[in-house]
Amino acid sequence: MSIYKNLLGESYERLHPKLQERYSFQESSVFHAKGVMSEIKGAKKWMYPFMLLLTRWNFIFPESGRDIPFDLVNRVYERPDGIEEVKWERIFFFPKVTRRFHAQMTIDSQRNVVRDYLGEPSLFYSDLIFRVTNQGTLAITSASQKLVMGRIEILLPKVLQGNVEVIEGYDDIKEAYTIHVKISNRLVGDLLSYKGTFRK
Repeated sequence: MSIYKNLLGESYERLHPKLQERYSFQESSVFHAKGVMSEIKGAKKWMYPFMLLLTRWNFIFPESGRDIPFDLVNRVYERPDGIEEVKWERIFFFPKVTRRFHAQMTIDSQRNVVRDYLGEPSLFYSDLIFRVTNQGTLAITSASQKLVMGRIEILLPKVLQGNVEVIEGYDDIKEAYTIHVKISNRLVGDLLSYKGTFRK
């Protein structure tokens, strides 16, 4: 069973059928899609050096743009400890540079959250809460977060955490998946946001 189907339980059946198909991947399966981000917004200009530094970990990036092509790849595999993990690879093709935003997700069934390790190698950790909306879309929000330093994980105070909001749906008219992501911080404002469509 897909780790996301296991997490969402009965509410999984309320997802749009195409989203159910999208999140049904299991071990050894790959979901590969291509699309276009109609808009990508980076952080404020004064944060550019810090955001540029984070690209070394295939994490968030400073660039902005419109109509940016991108690839999305999800791979499912079993870790040596027997836990099923989903690797997320998001690749954005800006005119002058290619940026990557990678993550590894597992399920914490006791707390009913997704464990999300961001970057490659992982630099940040975040609990993610998944829920199905009345419209059949998938809404994802962040909760507790940590700074990852090798095997050491340091809990971040809320004022330093990134607030993540994701809505993923399916447009029957365009016959395409839709995605809208926003990452912000209460001190510095928006860090990264993007919205667009993609097809398998």
